[in-house]
Amino acid sequence: MTIEGPFWRAIAVFRVASLVYAAVLMAQHEGFAEPLTGWVVIAVMALWTAASTFAYSVRALRGRPLLVIDMLVTLACLLATPYVQGQFQGQPGSMPVPAIWVASPVLAWAVYGGRRLGAVAAAIVAGADLWVRVNGPDSPVLLNGAVLLFMAGIVVGHVARLAKQAEERMQRAAEMEAAQRERERLARGIHDSVLQVLALVQRRGQEIGGEAAELGRLAGQQEAALRELLAVRPAPTGSADLRALLMRYGSAQVTVSTPATPIVLPGSVAEEVAAAVRAALDNVRAHCGPEARAWVFAEEGRAR
Repeated sequence: MTIEGPFWRAIAVFRVASLVYAAVLMAQHEGFAEPLTGWVVIAVMALWTAASTFAYSVRALRGRPLLVIDMLVTLACLLATPYVQGQFQGQPGSMPVPAIWVASPVLAWAVYGGRRLGAVAAAIVAGADLWVRVNGPDSPVLLNGAVLLFMAGIVVGHVARLAKQAEERMQRAAEMEAAQRERERLARGIHDSVLQVLALVQRRGQEIGGEAAELGRLAGQQEAALRELLAVRPAPTGSADLRALLMRYGSAQVTVSTPATPIVLPGSVAEEVAAAVRAALDNVRAHCGPEARAWVFAEEGRAR
C-alpha cells in the first residue's frame, strides 16, 4: 500500500459526506423549482461517488482520463443548478445544487498531480461556479468559494507531494539498507575465503619467483581492488570507519587485513591511527625499498 492510499480514502469520505449534505439541502428546499431534475442530479452524484471511489482505489485506473471524467461529471452537476433552482437561485445563503461536493475533483487532482494541478482544477471549478452565479437572477457574486477551492487545491497538493517525496526517500533508504546487508553478507564470505586465497597466491608466488611471481603480483592487485569494492557504508556522524581508512593503503606491496565489518572510532582517533599507519608504511618504503612487502593487520576489540 502506498502513502497515497489514505488520501484517496479521505477524498472518498468527503464525497459521501458532501453528497449527504447536498441531498439534505435539496430536501429542505423541496427540490427547488424542478424537483425531478434536482433529484436526478443527486442520483448522478451518488452514482459517480460510488464509481469514483472504486476507480480511485485501483492504482491502475488512476490517471488523467479518470481525472478528466471526474471534472466533467462535476461540472455537469454544477451547471445544472440554474435549471433546478430557477427563481430560487440567488437567495441569501443559497448554494449550488452539488454544494461542497464540487470540491471533490479539486482534491483528487491535487493528490494526483500536486499543488499546480490542484490549482488548475480549482480554477476550472471556480470559473464554472462564477458563471452560474453571474447568469442567475440577482445572484450575488461571492469569491469565498473560489478562494477556498484554491486553498484546498494548493494545500492538499503540497502536502500530497511532500508525502510522496517522503515515501520515495524511505523506499530508497530501505533499498540501500537491504543492499548494504547483502554487501556485508558477501563481504564476510569473501573475507573468509577469496581474499585469503588471493593473499596466499600472492605470497607463494613471490616465494617461488619466475612466472609465479607475476601471478602473485596480479593476485595482490586483485585482492586490493576487491577489498576496496567491499568497503562498507560511511560511519555515523562524528565517527569514522578505520577499516575504510586503512583500505586506501592496500596495494601489490601492502596487504591490509581487516574485519569484514566496520571498525567505528571517533573521527579524530581514526584519523590519527590511519596517519600513524601511513607513516609506518612510508618508513618501510624509505628504508627497505619500494618493492618491500608490508602487512597491516587491524582487529576490533573491546576496551577493558
